[in-house]
Amino acid sequence: MTELIITEKPMAALKIAAALGDSKPIKKTKGKSVYYEITRNKKEILVGCAVGHLYGLSEKTKTKWGTYPIFDIMWKPKYDIDKNAKYTKSYVSLLKQLGKRADKFTVATDYDLEGAVIGANVIKQTLKLKNAKRMKFSTLTKDELNESYNNASKDLDFNMIDAGETRHYLDWFYGINITSALSTSVKLATGRFKILSSGRVQSPTLKIIVDKEKEIKKFIPKTYWEIHLDGMHKKSKILAKHKEDKIFNKKKKEEILKNVKGNDAKVSKLNEIEKNQNPPTPFDLTTLQMEAYRHLKISPKDSAKIAQELYISGLISYPRTSSQKLPKSIGYKKILKGLARSYKKEAEELLGKQKLTPHEGKKSDPAHPAIYPTGEKASLSGKNARLFDLIVHRFFAVFGKPAKRLTVSAQIEINNEIFTLAGTTTTEPGWHTLYGKYAKFKEVELPKMKEGDEIKIKKIADEEKQTQPPSRYSQASIIKQMEKLGLGTKSTRAIIIDTLYNRGYVEGDQLEATELGMNIVEVLEKYSPKMLDEGLTKHFEEEMNAIREGKTKKEKVIDEARNILIEILEKFKKNEKKLGKELSKATIDTENKLREIGVCPKCGEGKLIIIHSKKTRKRFIACNAYPTCKNTYGLPQKGLIKKEKLLCKHDEYPQVKVITKGKRPWILCLNPACPGKEDWKSSKPAYKFPSTEQKDKKKIKSS
Repeated sequence: MTELIITEKPMAALKIAAALGDSKPIKKTKGKSVYYEITRNKKEILVGCAVGHLYGLSEKTKTKWGTYPIFDIMWKPKYDIDKNAKYTKSYVSLLKQLGKRADKFTVATDYDLEGAVIGANVIKQTLKLKNAKRMKFSTLTKDELNESYNNASKDLDFNMIDAGETRHYLDWFYGINITSALSTSVKLATGRFKILSSGRVQSPTLKIIVDKEKEIKKFIPKTYWEIHLDGMHKKSKILAKHKEDKIFNKKKKEEILKNVKGNDAKVSKLNEIEKNQNPPTPFDLTTLQMEAYRHLKISPKDSAKIAQELYISGLISYPRTSSQKLPKSIGYKKILKGLARSYKKEAEELLGKQKLTPHEGKKSDPAHPAIYPTGEKASLSGKNARLFDLIVHRFFAVFGKPAKRLTVSAQIEINNEIFTLAGTTTTEPGWHTLYGKYAKFKEVELPKMKEGDEIKIKKIADEEKQTQPPSRYSQASIIKQMEKLGLGTKSTRAIIIDTLYNRGYVEGDQLEATELGMNIVEVLEKYSPKMLDEGLTKHFEEEMNAIREGKTKKEKVIDEARNILIEILEKFKKNEKKLGKELSKATIDTENKLREIGVCPKCGEGKLIIIHSKKTRKRFIACNAYPTCKNTYGLPQKGLIKKEKLLCKHDEYPQVKVITKGKRPWILCLNPACPGKEDWKSSKPAYKFPSTEQKDKKKIKSS
């Protein structure tokens, strides 16, 4: 009797093989693919793996590009539909061979929608089976994996599989068909090909950002005044503000200044309020992404990726969770004892408590608890170490005592005009000490005062200010807003934001909608408002949850989505050329903007732009003031080139960021003679600066 266990990735295969085997697993390779052989109670077990999705949806019969709508799709091997997925072929081939050796099958992919689909496709498409046992686990620790194996369910979770497959169908239907419609319309109008992507979640998310941009552009600043009191209480300096925070009436402002001039100031009222500040709740993925962005400046996409790496390494629990709950079954004390190796002070403080009760949040997840460290020994560096440290301190903090914060507020009266000041201090740190440097609170202590005390006035002055437009979304706050509106999932939100950047729809750390992004939304509002309807997107998210709970059927939801999309695309078809013309200008303008690197340092008037030579098929940078200015610079021919906001600190030349797959991004100053190049050369592999493309100068046109 031989059993085949199917895991999601090679590292998970190794972890599971090491945990379940009676002895060290035997590593076997076939080409670039790997699997493990183990024995457990004299039974042979093969532990094979996928590499993420081995199958994807594609048309049953290939149609001409630009044809839409397309609904006749099926699961196909990824290597047949994506040229960048050729490496998956050897894994499919190996799993087929392993399947022939086995008579029992167990799926041990991640216990979520994507993991369910990955496992189901291996069972159905690769092995041509209908069912298998299912392991369910939240950490890759030895104890939990053994428990999961011993208690594996006899059947796959077909509701979860159906929900996951429905998501793939809906994302394909909307993403491919709407993208095809938008891109085709521009091609018909201009003859130029440009992928303009859209999607079921992407479009309403873009609308949120565009609506904020419109709000900012419409904003008209108003002038107002603040009146400040600079004074002394005995030997302590105090700063107070008039109770009317913003005074929009200039005459009223002058009346207040007149009223207080030459009069005495006294403390007329004091108030003290001490409040308990509860510990934070355990991390779900969204709150982890927000805290990582706030404290560590790690983007939501990167924090999700790093958290997955920490999970695969067995250091934290499954990160793609909505839960803010930590059940007792995870073993609080066992985890703390493990963490005590590196966090002795905090761990011992909690281990000394008679009872450990986490401060849990309201959100739960049917598949996984909140994110927590496993207590396994960690050896990390860089961003991985920083994110792990945040997760560990959050775990400590949820078991802490409430902190106490005292707010003292005072009123100062000058001839019936009231000025106020307040300060808040921590009186009992409680959980703050356990959260460490991540518990950042402003500490402002007022001098000891009592009612009737005199305040010596040093200065009373007004300050003219302007109201400010609303703030743009950050990468963290837009994900929080998406969660609030039910757009996307915990796993996909960061990816959607990344897509908006890559398509040129948004730019900047604070998400600013580009002209193209604004134009996409305007066109969809005009021809397909349903695509922007967050209510429709939320409806389908709820329907997929209902499939998972067994309350509705996959086929019903797919049919509904198809019918709505047919209606949307019929309107697109009727207005293709109009739609294309409206999009084309914004497309060209955005492309030109993305090509701009900065002001030419030679002439000071032209702009440096990236040129792609049709003759040599190479790229370089040139001034668009040609022929007046003939300045050019070479570029690396591989990787993505992005403009850097900051000029080079050595010579104030423009810089570019070079992003190459599988390598760390690096910054390149355009000046070949930059003094900083010597330092750069010593820290980078040898790099020959590209020659400039003098022959192509004639083709440069001013943008």
